[in-house]
Amino acid sequence: MLRTRIGLLVLSAALLSPAFASLQSPADKPQGLSRPAGSGLAPDRVAVIDRGLQRYVDDNRVAGVVAMVLQDGKPVYEKAFGWADKEVGRRMTTDTIFRIASQTKALTSVAIMQLIEEGRLSLGRRAGDFIPTFATTTVATGKKGDTVITEPARRPITIRDLLTHTAGVSYGTDSVVSDLYAAKGLGPAAGFGWYTADKDEPVCTTMERLGTLPFVAQPGEKWVYGYNTDILGCIVEKVSGMPLDEYLRTRIIAPLGMTDTQFFVPAADRARLAAVYASKDGTYERAPDGARGQGHYADGPRKNFAGGAGLLSTARDYARFLEAIRLGGTVDSVRLLSPRSVRLMASNQVGTLHSSTGLGFGLGFETTDRFGANGMQSEGSFGWGGAYGSVYRIDPDEKLVMVLMIQLIPNGSDIREAFPNLVYQALR
Repeated sequence: MLRTRIGLLVLSAALLSPAFASLQSPADKPQGLSRPAGSGLAPDRVAVIDRGLQRYVDDNRVAGVVAMVLQDGKPVYEKAFGWADKEVGRRMTTDTIFRIASQTKALTSVAIMQLIEEGRLSLGRRAGDFIPTFATTTVATGKKGDTVITEPARRPITIRDLLTHTAGVSYGTDSVVSDLYAAKGLGPAAGFGWYTADKDEPVCTTMERLGTLPFVAQPGEKWVYGYNTDILGCIVEKVSGMPLDEYLRTRIIAPLGMTDTQFFVPAADRARLAAVYASKDGTYERAPDGARGQGHYADGPRKNFAGGAGLLSTARDYARFLEAIRLGGTVDSVRLLSPRSVRLMASNQVGTLHSSTGLGFGLGFETTDRFGANGMQSEGSFGWGGAYGSVYRIDPDEKLVMVLMIQLIPNGSDIREAFPNLVYQALR
């Protein structure tokens, strides 16, 4: 209790300090923490991070960026660059809200692991036990004219298959099945394939329809990125008896104090939501309204809670969640998972199905199994990213959490590959 009170006093003092207040005021220079006392980053090398990220803005490759780095739980870097909405003249700030797309998957995967720890699920349970259309599924093997040739799945899809993306379920944009998916409002009819925020129906209704369509590989035979975690989100709803937004809010988001993480932006915070841009000819332009651009996160039906791609968040909120994972599932007395569950999630569970060059995939995270397989990241690091260009990494060896937020789809830049390297070069 005393430790908690001391922590709150320190946090309050930090929030009231002039340095923190300066984060909130727009300026032409990057905003945020330069280097708190006790940082693990070398001051002269922090300037390299600043210049590197600012260069992407100055070269018109991205409109704006927020970057945050924690080391051993302490914020050692938190800065904003460029524009949140260039057309209206709104600068990027460290509390800007972003569409995080597939970074949602980490929270949904944690939710599944919580239910497994409680004995309400197991990795071997069949998806069809919860979603009737998944009891018997089919796999597309080719196309003859306009007819898709299918065969029965050789075995049922399991929770493990879905967590590891080895269920054979794609986003339905593959040429052999795309027409069938589009006819059901999925695949090409869902933005870039994964977008469901505009649907005026619960996510389980969408997933039940998905189960009637052919998938693109046999369960367990290939690593196929797709609606897997959206299916898991529906299963969370079925098992818990709660809508996914309520489950995530009560079991993960609220306990961690992630006040800016939700599926749809509140009316009072609309001005904090970053605009979406699209790479084009080496620069960028404002993305259109709708599913392939700005989305329906402010004015949509607010009914479809996509466990694979639906959340909004800030860099600070998401770093808080990742710190709990880095620490083995518990931070500041808030326990999400046991250390053993986190270890399972962060360990390669698919052999070489995901990659033959040293990258694996665990129960919700991509894993770095060999130093050099993923830039400068340590062996044992893990993370993922989002379709709007964001990326995150946890490096247990260096006690690092790294979060980069942008809103660029499609993303023609290499900023999310460059960002971790910028951080690593600054380590003492």
